[in-house]
Amino acid sequence: MNIKRIFGAILTLLGIAGLIYTAQLFMNTSGGNNDIKSLIIYGVLGLLFFITGISLVRTTKDES
Repeated sequence: MNIKRIFGAILTLLGIAGLIYTAQLFMNTSGGNNDIKSLIIYGVLGLLFFITGISLVRTTKDES
């Protein structure tokens, strides 16, 4: 098994979890200043992890 692929899959799953948590926060937000900050932080981190994980899985060659 390739360590980079496993790490890419873990990053992708963390990114998906971060984006789902951001969506859940968005649905339950009241519009306060702290709510907006947490939406931005979790959304950006989730998107960053997701994109990094997908690109790591895609660019890693499968060598046996």
